[in-house]
Amino acid sequence: MKKTMTLLSLILVAFLAVACEQQGPAERAGESIDEAVEDAGNAVEDACEDAKEAAGAEDTDC
Repeated sequence: MKKTMTLLSLILVAFLAVACEQQGPAERAGESIDEAVEDAGNAVEDACEDAKEAAGAEDTDC
């Protein structure tokens, strides 16, 4: 029984290691969405800082 559990554990670890190396289309799409959201957030933050600077605010961080 112990040998069977050890063998099954090793097979599971090997399967997970192989599965983690390959990116599927959903993972690539998710990364693209994450990058787009991050870029949009950066653009909003930049616009906010520019507006504060133009208004003469002391603290230009947003």
